Amino acid sequence: MFTLIESPLFSRQWPDYWTEDEKGIFMAFLASHPDAGNVIPRSGGCRKIRWSMEGRGKSGSVRVIYTTQLKCGAVVALLIYGKSATENIPAHILYKIAKEMNHATH
Repeated sequence: MFTLIESPLFSRQWPDYWTEDEKGIFMAFLASHPDAGNVIPRSGGCRKIRWSMEGRGKSGSVRVIYTTQLKCGAVVALLIYGKSATENIPAHILYKIAKEMNHATH
């Protein structure tokens, strides 16, 4: 099990998409499966995972960008956005966000 850290941006964004219980379900999954998301090339090790909640359909799914620090046992949730909000966030932007959280890898 990994320690979960939320970036300030993620902490501001998640209530727009989830209840406290839904967030808890996702975070428990992420803590147990830190390699579940696909690595985003040239992002400093950021991963993107698609997550939907039962009964919400495809339009209710979100994307969560996160990074892991396996050596220190941390998973850092960087940001969350709705499926319809944007398709892809440029890798260099994700790298900067991760670096600000001191979790970018080379």
